[in-house]
Amino acid sequence: MAVFSAAATAVDLCLFDRPDSRTESRRLPLTERTGAVWHGYRPEARPGQLYGFRVHGPWSPGDGHRCNPAKLLFDPYARAVGRPLVWHPSLFSTGDPPDPVDSAAWAPLGVVIDDTFDWQGDTRPEVAWPDTIIYELHVKGFTARHPGIPEAQRGTYAGLASDAAVAHLRALGVTAVKLMPIHARVDEHALHARGLTNYWGYNTLGFFAPEPRLAAAQRPDDVVREFKTMVRALHGAGIEVILDVVYNHTAEGDHLGPTLSMRGLDNASYYRLDPQDRRRYDDLTGCGNTLKVSSPSVLHLVMDSLRYWVQEVHVDGFRFDLASALARGPRGFDRTATFLQVIQQDPVLSQVKLIAEPWDATPEGYQVGQFPPGWTEWNGKYRDCVRRVWRGEAGRRAELATRLSGSSDLYATSGRRPFASLNFVTSHDGFTLADLVSYAHKHNEANGECNRDGDPHNLSANWGAEGPTDDAEIRARRACVQRSLLLTLLVSQGVPMINGGDELGRTQQGNNNAYCHDSPLTWTPWLPEHGADASMLAFAQRVVALRHAHPVLRRRAFLDGAHPDGVDVAWLGPSGEVLTEADWQDPEARVLGMWLHGDAIRERDARGERIISDSVLLLVNWGASDVAFQLPPPRASSWILDLTSAAADAGPVVLPPDVPYPLQAHAAVVLRDSGPHANRVEGDAP
Repeated sequence: MAVFSAAATAVDLCLFDRPDSRTESRRLPLTERTGAVWHGYRPEARPGQLYGFRVHGPWSPGDGHRCNPAKLLFDPYARAVGRPLVWHPSLFSTGDPPDPVDSAAWAPLGVVIDDTFDWQGDTRPEVAWPDTIIYELHVKGFTARHPGIPEAQRGTYAGLASDAAVAHLRALGVTAVKLMPIHARVDEHALHARGLTNYWGYNTLGFFAPEPRLAAAQRPDDVVREFKTMVRALHGAGIEVILDVVYNHTAEGDHLGPTLSMRGLDNASYYRLDPQDRRRYDDLTGCGNTLKVSSPSVLHLVMDSLRYWVQEVHVDGFRFDLASALARGPRGFDRTATFLQVIQQDPVLSQVKLIAEPWDATPEGYQVGQFPPGWTEWNGKYRDCVRRVWRGEAGRRAELATRLSGSSDLYATSGRRPFASLNFVTSHDGFTLADLVSYAHKHNEANGECNRDGDPHNLSANWGAEGPTDDAEIRARRACVQRSLLLTLLVSQGVPMINGGDELGRTQQGNNNAYCHDSPLTWTPWLPEHGADASMLAFAQRVVALRHAHPVLRRRAFLDGAHPDGVDVAWLGPSGEVLTEADWQDPEARVLGMWLHGDAIRERDARGERIISDSVLLLVNWGASDVAFQLPPPRASSWILDLTSAAADAGPVVLPPDVPYPLQAHAAVVLRDSGPHANRVEGDAP
């Protein structure tokens, strides 16, 4: 057993016989100390042993010290939760002198586990970044109502590993799941008082332990094995597992929060303190505290945690919540911060997928485009641009072209590639895709915060607020815009991320901050009676398949105007001509064509194999009127309409030559250039 505390004068290891024990059965001082790490060998601490720590040391909040041996502390390195927290006043210690009431009966406990597991030859899918399509999901929300998952496994890791869950992911065509936080968490006391829960999970207690409430298993060892089984099953289907990790703050909250772990171990070492008042925290996260990742001991903890999940649990990457807070130096965000450098040179972590949420809760924390090579970023500028376009805003032609082509303005100058841009339109945080086109304002009343929470500038658009008043027409328009948003996402250069449930028309009834609702409001609808939209699912499957079929949509380098057959992209207006400088500056423009020319690809059919040009034409019309778009002469003999967001099931169909294409309002279409001149290399037929 070992634990870090530079502030401690003594550390006790406390052993518990049963989860319902009100106090420890044995209290064993850790007599060995190496630097600031207190440790000792206890042969009796076998798998199943419940434990916690008590730390003796200074209580001086004004100096940043909050040691109080009356408070039992959770081990930051615990591999599993042996007993969850139960809210009680004894967990708090905010006065002076420190509160003397023992918290042992209510505090969470760690547990020693047997971590053996048969991986059965598990291998990582190792999908290249350009070929990656990410699906963001909540383990419980994705599985809670799936009729094909055994009832006992719904809402769990085992449910996500089930044949039914995996079949949906494979049919959709995604290559990776990004799991919302699965680290052991605590529901905030304020939420508990309102009868709510931290459903999303961004309130971490332990960085090594999986959240037991997401497991079908009851024993801690089996919870860990269930998680590993899930990873193994997803890998077997060729799907990578990316964890959403929260190393920017912990569940101990602000200076009035509970003492559960790091606060009592060594408050000044683990947390960033307000230099003007060390009783309080330098809160960059909006969650009460900020982990002090610049501290060597805390950096060691974070790196050990990351390597554990990669090496022992076989995950394939991480999305770092509020990543800007992890790279803060004395003068603000630092792209050469120790945290970023250590990961970049680590032989294990530098080889997995690293995704930054490139902002925190402060204005100066918004750092889209500023992370170093090796990192992919949630591209908030992509999200905002695409939403503005499909709201119908004019004058967005040039910005849309930049976002469609990989956001070179953000990533090219630092030597990064298009896959540095993780493109998304919706995520767990904000409106769902269906709500984005259905609500002009958020409706978070059920959160119990008088609708003050959530982003008030979510760039939504209620497509029933203007234009047609017939309910059927309104529904048709909203469906069209949903498909347009999804189609735009999947044909953009970069890495697309689909918000789980959007492909099924999931709604949260206008709640754009549903972090505290573990209910059908946030669960994925699988059946028509749940609100599942079968036509939206079919369209989503087709547009994902389209991306897989065309390498030109997954370029490894930015568009640069060079191609063996001419330029690699042409930007067109409704006349079919290349846009002029004046066209780009047109403040009323709401139409754009993007003609991508790729390398030759091989296509096989019943008659054999042929080599064709990978040429794709995207047309978008975010205006309120239909437009006759004059198609350029195809390089082959004809244009084939593959997809149009104006209809869920249209295409493929060969278009007549020399006839302007009727590009509908609020719609996007994808056409491919194909014809009989392509070279057939075997099995030629007349």
